[in-house]
Amino acid sequence: MLDFNANVLLIYTGGTIGMIEDPDSGILKPFDFNHLKAYVPELSRLKFNIDSIAFEHPVDSSDIGPDDWKKLVQIIEEHYEKYDGFVILHGTDTMSYSASVLSFMLENLTKPVILTGSQLPIGKMRTDGRENLITALEIAVDKDSDGNAIVPEVCIFFQNLLMRGNRTTKVNADNFSAFNSFNYPILAEAGTHIKYEHYLIHRPIKNAVPQFHYDLDPNVTILKIFPGISDNCIKAIFTNPHLKGVIVETFGAGNSPAHPSFLSVIEEAIKKGIVIVNVTQCASGAVEQGRYQGGKALKNIGVLSGYDITTEAAVTKLMFLFGHGFTPEKVKEQMQLSIAGEMTKS
Repeated sequence: MLDFNANVLLIYTGGTIGMIEDPDSGILKPFDFNHLKAYVPELSRLKFNIDSIAFEHPVDSSDIGPDDWKKLVQIIEEHYEKYDGFVILHGTDTMSYSASVLSFMLENLTKPVILTGSQLPIGKMRTDGRENLITALEIAVDKDSDGNAIVPEVCIFFQNLLMRGNRTTKVNADNFSAFNSFNYPILAEAGTHIKYEHYLIHRPIKNAVPQFHYDLDPNVTILKIFPGISDNCIKAIFTNPHLKGVIVETFGAGNSPAHPSFLSVIEEAIKKGIVIVNVTQCASGAVEQGRYQGGKALKNIGVLSGYDITTEAAVTKLMFLFGHGFTPEKVKEQMQLSIAGEMTKS
């Protein structure tokens, strides 16, 4: 049920949803969020309080990074007690990365943090931004009969679907249905009513307080395997003296080339303490390293299975774990555990 005495904080980072078209030049530019209701008059009909904070310098989502994620965590921590929920307006290109890392940085949430945005600017006649924004705000203040938040986790709401943030991937650059959660069911669907799948929603640990984390280590990377990839290209990645972790995107159920020259490069990196995690290139499904020869060879030299984790969640999880100063062995241990509902072990 909606709490009409609730307070929600709207945080604008940048992105298409917060743009309007200059009538003279036709160029998209950020609008003044103090005048939000002028562009979305429907907000006046919501019976709860909405406050807003905008980044001083809005960030194109392709430029988003650790400093911006830390800023978001700081805003949420500073305002956590005052608000019942938080809605983050964000560009779509990297929204899944931000939702994933925030799910780790905001530990044991008791309140919703909902990311949303749009494919068309808020000032456009056919914008998808209004519906995305209004429903995200409603979800952010929705509570059960005991007064507890219905969705106390980091989510993405887009085109009528509420998804666990660290399970999402952007799948379409043009369609309003821009995101999907291939390996985890939808948490809620908005139609004439918002239908929640309560049993799927992540719950906080009872009697534990939220924790806000800020330390991230960006010395990780992604290696996408493709037919014909040269050993020299692979070796070049591992020459970085600061490298700590690599997400290897493999074929199918976790398969890669099995020839000795490829495997020796990977094995040597692991011996140096670099953590390597196997994630499938497929949109859905999971890594099963014992299923085929290529995957089994990776397992035998110490490559970790990423199971059904997304690349977005895997790479930001590595940043998060190494940011804590964990040893490679500790990082390996944590990468095999689901710490924020980001994967299902098979």
